[in-house]
Amino acid sequence: MRAYERFLKYAAYPTMSDDTTGTTPSTAKQLVLAGVLAEELLALGLSDARVDEFGYVYASLPATPGVECDRIGFIAHMDTSSEASDENIRTAIVDYKGGDILLNEEKSIVMKVENYPYLSEFAGQHLIVSDGTTLIGADDKAGIAEIMTMLEQLIASGAPHGKISVAFTPDEEIGEGADHFDVTAFGADYAYTVDGGMLGELEYENFNAASAKITVHGVSIHPGSAKDKMKNAARIASEFDALLPENEIPERTEGYEGFHHLLSMKGECEMATLVYIIRDHSREKFEEKKRAFEQKAEIINRRYGEGTLELELRDSYYNMREKIEENMYIVDRAKTAMEELGIEPIIVPIRGGTDGSRLSFMGLPCPNLCTGGANFHSRFEFVSVEAMDKISDLLVRIAENVAKD
Repeated sequence: MRAYERFLKYAAYPTMSDDTTGTTPSTAKQLVLAGVLAEELLALGLSDARVDEFGYVYASLPATPGVECDRIGFIAHMDTSSEASDENIRTAIVDYKGGDILLNEEKSIVMKVENYPYLSEFAGQHLIVSDGTTLIGADDKAGIAEIMTMLEQLIASGAPHGKISVAFTPDEEIGEGADHFDVTAFGADYAYTVDGGMLGELEYENFNAASAKITVHGVSIHPGSAKDKMKNAARIASEFDALLPENEIPERTEGYEGFHHLLSMKGECEMATLVYIIRDHSREKFEEKKRAFEQKAEIINRRYGEGTLELELRDSYYNMREKIEENMYIVDRAKTAMEELGIEPIIVPIRGGTDGSRLSFMGLPCPNLCTGGANFHSRFEFVSVEAMDKISDLLVRIAENVAKD
């Protein structure tokens, strides 16, 4: 079975995570796909395939008898982003010749090259898209499909290989994918997350990340008698946001530039809340951005009284570069395998994070590999059929090369 065929099957399962439930997995629907994946692993011959109490799927392929080499792992996540619907996903395969793509004639939804200039680079390929009303879940069900296909190909070929561990995690999209990951039971010396973008992307740097929740306490009173009495929490919340650097936002940054991002805003006169994420590749600049939030909170409280604004800051993960640089041979192995297959390595920093970010700090060095998709977290998400084939081959080649070293 080709990777794209598996992906189409997995895409039909809704698996959106939810950061408000306080459970692991955060949504029960992730467990449905977890069970399907465990059954598929068992059918492939990985007899230890299982779903643990937290919804993580683990399995391992024993080393070929007589082969002694590094134990490697491959990891992808099951959940999808809440930025676009995961219900009633309708996928289609487009034989892409170039130009704009009509996703939904009835609703006049078009993926336009002027909005996504890199779309033209996929001319001559077959692209899996949605009908423009949902995402397709390539982030990261494409990674799962590629790992599964790698296992099938490796077993069928009989090529010598070392022990290969695989894991499919819940809740990566809400920053909790590594919360209950059992590194010891996983049993690998290092791993690769298959959770990146376009073919050739190879990443070992990511943002340092934190979340910030702002709660503003106001005082409501009839506006006719409000002078010197009312404290409008919604307006004060807007005032706080206006104090932050206006150019340090996602839509005005790129590359190594960090940002703060307002995820949600709710407010009335009596109470308002703002939820942000804070990101920067530089640990020093990351800490500066957090201090800026604290300083702006102090400004608001001086203006409106102590306790008007409460700030909760929580670190999420750190830049895995400092851990990967101690083990750069892992990146070099992936780069060599790409070159052998005619894939041009594109080494770029992740403007985001993966499970590998935290796993690297948990003792499992874990750079990130491409999946062949783009426009993740969007109704305009797509993935290339041909790129998925090449990435499955890439994973096989990495496993084979480790056994030869």
